[in-house]
Amino acid sequence: MDDLIYLDNGATTFPKPKEVYDFMIDFYRKNGVNPGRSGFDKAIETEEVVHGTRKMLTEFFNGENPNYLTFSYNASDSLNMIIQGMAEKGDHVITTNLEHNSVLRPLYHKMDAGEIELTYIPFNKKGYVNPDDFKKAFKKNTKLVIMNHGSNIIGTVQPIEEVGKLCRDAGIYFAVDASQTAGIIEIDIKKMNIDLLAFTGHKCLMGPTGIGGSYVGENVPIKGTRFGGTGVRSAYPFHLEEFPYRMECGTLNVLGVAGLFAGQKWIREQGIKKIHAQEIALWDKLRLGLQNIDGVTTYCADDTKNQNAVLSFNVNGWEAGDVGTMLDVDYNIASRTGLQCAPLVHRYIGTEKIHGTVRFSLGPFSTDDHINKAIEAVGEIASMKN
Repeated sequence: MDDLIYLDNGATTFPKPKEVYDFMIDFYRKNGVNPGRSGFDKAIETEEVVHGTRKMLTEFFNGENPNYLTFSYNASDSLNMIIQGMAEKGDHVITTNLEHNSVLRPLYHKMDAGEIELTYIPFNKKGYVNPDDFKKAFKKNTKLVIMNHGSNIIGTVQPIEEVGKLCRDAGIYFAVDASQTAGIIEIDIKKMNIDLLAFTGHKCLMGPTGIGGSYVGENVPIKGTRFGGTGVRSAYPFHLEEFPYRMECGTLNVLGVAGLFAGQKWIREQGIKKIHAQEIALWDKLRLGLQNIDGVTTYCADDTKNQNAVLSFNVNGWEAGDVGTMLDVDYNIASRTGLQCAPLVHRYIGTEKIHGTVRFSLGPFSTDDHINKAIEAVGEIASMKN
């Protein structure tokens, strides 16, 4: 397995930096206790890492109050809390056809229950939404706009600053799913007019699975949807309204938070712009290489502007799943095939009926040699049908 060519970083980055593994193991051996519950030294030290991670991520996203940076299981978990806590009966919500099921399903459940009215904004042939379409869709009862920052299928990075400005001017709350961008594309909550940001730790933030979170603006009226222990004011019968407790209950994933802490330090040392530039240069080489192979179709891969290192393709005459199996078994290349949890994207680009695409997604440890071998492998597979 040491020679695995891992091109499934859109699902989770792998491997993690050595510094992340080392810090997590050392931290958990020494400080694997419950933070914020007791006053002994190790509990205090653990809480210092937890709050320190809140501070680092708040600074990373240009937020203001670290207490409003809260932790969850992953982005899907945070998006559920955002949607359940913001969208109320009678509200109109706007989203896009680019969304992951982490957004689509919670919204659909609320719409199906007759609680909300829902509008989907389309994207163009290059894979981008038009901010003017949001403005045209605004209604008197529009409460929330929620959309992703970067597509997990076609890799396009959306104009969220422009959409956020329209929402701010109209008094509509703006939520962003940063699952594919947090840690690789700069996010400025203030500049981008973001009211609620959901992120996951196991992708570009270089943390482990099972940890994610959100940042909520101080004046955003989100309702808590989970209730339980906080270690604070235990005699009070209701769950606490103040942050971070409003969005957290029970024991945190301390090991996951420690991984985020170490991942943040690594990203800062490397430089987010440097990491992205390296990935997108390799992505462009991959794009050009695949597009030069007869019988290969790429989707919305145009240029490197406003793009993440995610590329979907199909080999004419082959099922995407079969191509993925051959890449795995014959070439030791890991990819992702199918609908990738974003069915509306596939419906629009015409791949829904052919069971989706093959997705290559690069990470900070992808190399030039990996790309060369991936192009060669796809070329050999394509030649079998020609």
